[in-house]
Amino acid sequence: MNPAGESAPRSKYDWIRVSREAPPKRTASQRVLDYNEIYAVYDERTAQEQASRCIQCPNALCAQACPLSNRIPEWLALAAEGRFVEASRLSNKTSNMPEICSRVCPQERLCEGACILNCRTDPVSIGAIERFINEYAFSHNPETIVPAASNGLRAAVVGSGPASMACADELAKLGYQVTMFESLALPGGLLVNGIPSFKLEKPVVARRMRILAERGVELKLGVTVGRDIPLGEVARTHDAVFLGHGAQKAKGAGVPGEDLPGVEQALPFLIEKNAGPGIVASVEVNVQGRSVAVLGGGDTAMDCLRTALRAGARSATCLYRRDFSNMPGSRKEYYNALEEGAEFKFLTNPTEVVAGTGGAASGVRCVRMELGAPDASGRSKPIAVPGSEYVVPADVVIVAYGFDPIAFPSDSDFNRIKTNEWGGIVVDRDQMTSLPKVYAGGDSVRGPSLVVHAVRDGRRAAMAIHRKLSAAA
Repeated sequence: MNPAGESAPRSKYDWIRVSREAPPKRTASQRVLDYNEIYAVYDERTAQEQASRCIQCPNALCAQACPLSNRIPEWLALAAEGRFVEASRLSNKTSNMPEICSRVCPQERLCEGACILNCRTDPVSIGAIERFINEYAFSHNPETIVPAASNGLRAAVVGSGPASMACADELAKLGYQVTMFESLALPGGLLVNGIPSFKLEKPVVARRMRILAERGVELKLGVTVGRDIPLGEVARTHDAVFLGHGAQKAKGAGVPGEDLPGVEQALPFLIEKNAGPGIVASVEVNVQGRSVAVLGGGDTAMDCLRTALRAGARSATCLYRRDFSNMPGSRKEYYNALEEGAEFKFLTNPTEVVAGTGGAASGVRCVRMELGAPDASGRSKPIAVPGSEYVVPADVVIVAYGFDPIAFPSDSDFNRIKTNEWGGIVVDRDQMTSLPKVYAGGDSVRGPSLVVHAVRDGRRAAMAIHRKLSAAA
């Protein structure tokens, strides 16, 4: 029986009959008062109608644009027929956390950006439908997890972010006894202590962690591999090790005054506002009633702007040296930030943090920019406009220029692992490091990137581990 009731027969021209409809969203005046997710899920009929807009391309560009090669047209077809649980099961075959990726992936740059309907109209709302079918399955037909029969092999996973979660999940399904080591008191990595709850509420991640526990994954919190227990010992007591500890070394502002009181780094600010007290050692950043300037134009900058407004900032202004079209941040997050009251100053390059009479930050000296020829990244290179300096008032300056992997301590056996010039772990096509039976993935390898890229790394490493150990058996 169709759980959503009778629906009209599907047609390849439904995209003409049915307009794209965004999922319900709370008003900006409501959502800045709390940290709850701003989007709700579709109702069943809307989900069917939106899924029916897919024209079922024989050579689906959306699936090709997805780093996980999700079988998008197939589960859209099932959703269009109201077979939501079957659609969810299919989405879980290629993704270890589709209900999370659907919330945090920049679909406009991936699957939806590649949708062929962009040539004529709005793309299929793939992300919102992916979220709906999985939340529907959790609510209506929760899976009973039965641990796989043991294969007698042990694997260690360092870190508990998306790469580690995906690797642990795949290995546990294959019968490995998996132990996950997390240095903090709360598992989930940046999914819980970096991504704000208004994009991804903590219970959503906790639900995935419970699934891992039901699969038999053992979680050891408050244990730092390389300090509390040597990497060499972990490697000796396990048949394979996966490193997914992320990249959390902040890039500096690189301007005079960046060490002044009132200048903060993005990640500690987000962790302190989002993870809650006691999760990490941090100093409270008070933005209540203060003007905040955020340096950078990526998704982390958007998160900082929106978090500052929820924390009571009088104003939150983004300073970005390129224009809107060259901004790397998600367009959806940009528009959400605008709705919530954030301001954006494009073609504005910070050159100095200015001190006030008390010695703390009071503003950011900037120079206006114009765009020249493309640089090595393919984006137009910003060039300073002579004589265009001015000061943007700011009591708090948050630097959101990105992160690099944290350097290993000189006396750590992690130092035996080969790294590149910026500290990223070097891996081969199977995610194996220079150390035998030690693999790595996610931000510790590629630098800050998308959750979906981390999931892909974790899955790839798990399959490589299984192939190698199976061949050796």
